Amino acid sequence: MIHDARVLQPQFVPEEVEHRNAEINTLSNTLKPIMDGQSGETSLLLGPSGAGKTCIAKFTVERLRENVLDIDTQYVNCWQDYTRFQVLYCILEGIGQTVNIHRRSTPKDELLDRLQGYDGSQFVVILDEVDQLEDKSVLYDLYRMPTISMVLITNHEEELFSHLDSRLASRLRTCVRVPFEKYHLDELVAILHARARWGLSENAIGNEQLELIADAAAGDARVAIGILRNAARRADQTGAERITTDIVDEAVPDGRQEVRQKTIDQLNPHQRALYEILEEEGELNPGELYEQYEKRVDEPKTNRTVRNHLSKMEHYRLVVAEGKNRARTYRLR
Repeated sequence: MIHDARVLQPQFVPEEVEHRNAEINTLSNTLKPIMDGQSGETSLLLGPSGAGKTCIAKFTVERLRENVLDIDTQYVNCWQDYTRFQVLYCILEGIGQTVNIHRRSTPKDELLDRLQGYDGSQFVVILDEVDQLEDKSVLYDLYRMPTISMVLITNHEEELFSHLDSRLASRLRTCVRVPFEKYHLDELVAILHARARWGLSENAIGNEQLELIADAAAGDARVAIGILRNAARRADQTGAERITTDIVDEAVPDGRQEVRQKTIDQLNPHQRALYEILEEEGELNPGELYEQYEKRVDEPKTNRTVRNHLSKMEHYRLVVAEGKNRARTYRLR
């Protein structure tokens, strides 16, 4: 039944995308100067998880690569590579400049010097989950480099700007914003239909089952694709010729849990500490949670940073926040 498993992976970037023409056109226009050998405008892709931000960023940059001979690109997941050193190292990897760099002994300034000395082709850097950066001053360094064009991805603008100094904030506030909304049910069905057409045998799943998956995903393409992947796996393992409604019903919890676990796996150490405390203690108010957090980590962040971490985890449906101000409590979803 499964002809091409890659198509059912969330990181797969299709040759054609569904229902995001306006967003592609806006982002393409910000990068258009690169075709004339100039740097593009900084762009900020905003919207909920599973709305296609990462896919569209990679898709648009790849189309640019097809039209420009001299261009370098690099994708950085700032949730996984959140330190200044990690970000600079990833970017240098994109231009093959990591020779003789030792992760434990090479000073961060040496990485920056090496990047500032780059005088090659125009360089597009996608910084995904950019609000997760531990040291956001690296954005100012990148902004000042004439050959680098940045595509920034985040869920909420305030999560990014709340930790920027005024110098950097004033520059980034002029960047081109590309807003993304959750997918409607019919849009998710179209996305799933395309994935099924590319990755599964003919007539492996019907429109009724695709609608059930889309409805269960509630506008999140990552969850929808995860459910489809789990349904295809179940059908393949049992030798079924088609993905039935019963198979979809069985795949929904596993598909959701798979996406949830991947999110948990990429939590930074401070977010993971907060998650583990709530897992052990249950519902806590902000003061109780912060007190436990201070005891658990060696270098605790400020209350404000912890609130931002919790907001991020709430956005990704890991944490539930109830009440306001002093009556607010947090618990795992």
